[in-house]
Amino acid sequence: MARSTFTILLGGALSATDRLTEQLSDSRFVAADGGMRHARLLGVTPDVWVGDFDSTEEALLAEFSAVPREPYPAAKAATDGEIAVEAALSRGADRLIFAGALGGTRSDHAFLHLLQAVSLAERGLPVMMTSGDEEAYPLLAGAFDLDLPKGCLFSVLGLTELNGLSIVNARYPLDDFNLPFGSSRTVSNVAEGLLRFTLKSGRAIVLARPYDLSGA
Repeated sequence: MARSTFTILLGGALSATDRLTEQLSDSRFVAADGGMRHARLLGVTPDVWVGDFDSTEEALLAEFSAVPREPYPAAKAATDGEIAVEAALSRGADRLIFAGALGGTRSDHAFLHLLQAVSLAERGLPVMMTSGDEEAYPLLAGAFDLDLPKGCLFSVLGLTELNGLSIVNARYPLDDFNLPFGSSRTVSNVAEGLLRFTLKSGRAIVLARPYDLSGA
């Protein structure tokens, strides 16, 4: 059965690359506050627009006035992005893409998005976060395949100690490696084919730069 993919439009940086366009081809969209500006960039119309609208310009409100809105007060116990996730899940999402989740002016939000990605993956939801130029994927216990352009940079960032980490088809492969928390050992690797990660225990993020072929 085909998955129902929803893309959450967030307020961080986003580049409309060819790879991103392909990744979003079968997606529906939910905009979170000022992330609606990416709908213009991508040429899409979200199903719904949520948030407190404190970072949305009047011109954007007018341009997308036909999109249903779900407003929330500024003093709330969840970010606009988290509210947007719940809106997508309530509409049947079983795969999530966060566009505009990396970088931008709010490092706290960008880091929170990475933590949310891991939390959602633990609930069984495939998740990708992207700026168009960078992509992030949760890595949990089990096996995970990642198709990246040959020669592009990627890193594994451990959010905990990682036990039994293996990486296949990389310039610097690993086999059943135990990575201490805070170690830089898995930063700046290079994809040499379809990457396969296996992990016995731990939580991590795979951060990839599909257009960066500068080497490690």
